[in-house]
Amino acid sequence: MIINAEIISRPDSGEYMERIYDVESAWNSQSWTFVRFTDENYEQWCGQFRGERKRVAISEISKRVLILTSDYLFSIDLNNGDLIEFDNSPGYINLIAINDGNFLVSDYYNITKILDKLSNTKHIESPIQMDVIKFELWDGNFLNFSCDEFLNWDRHLKMRYNSKTDEVKIL
Repeated sequence: MIINAEIISRPDSGEYMERIYDVESAWNSQSWTFVRFTDENYEQWCGQFRGERKRVAISEISKRVLILTSDYLFSIDLNNGDLIEFDNSPGYINLIAINDGNFLVSDYYNITKILDKLSNTKHIESPIQMDVIKFELWDGNFLNFSCDEFLNWDRHLKMRYNSKTDEVKIL
């Protein structure tokens, strides 16, 4: 079972056992993201994912690891590293695991909750139109994040997402 996943620079040949996660498409970029996985025996291996590096998040509850690149959002099985599914060209820039087993992603303007499948999502409403969303840290059931108010870029805001109620508030 995977206990850690981190984005790394391209490893030297033979440094790790490698698995390639590629999706055949004429629209693929030439970039790759490398993720070093550590299992419960502290053995390490490397996954190679199509697209430029963005984020990785693990959920032990849902037994998934999500890897976000510029080209795809990959979901792999926490137990064996097999590809479960992928979403092409999602446009997301942020990814974080929620303590209930789900995940949050965002583009520049919206936050979306990913439920049991990448295609099963819930839009998270906000009291304002947001721009340049940046996830920060969890504080219990609350995710602190920052954003600008859309079309009012001088208004920089600290926000809080409640994972129990799916509500967003301005701090």
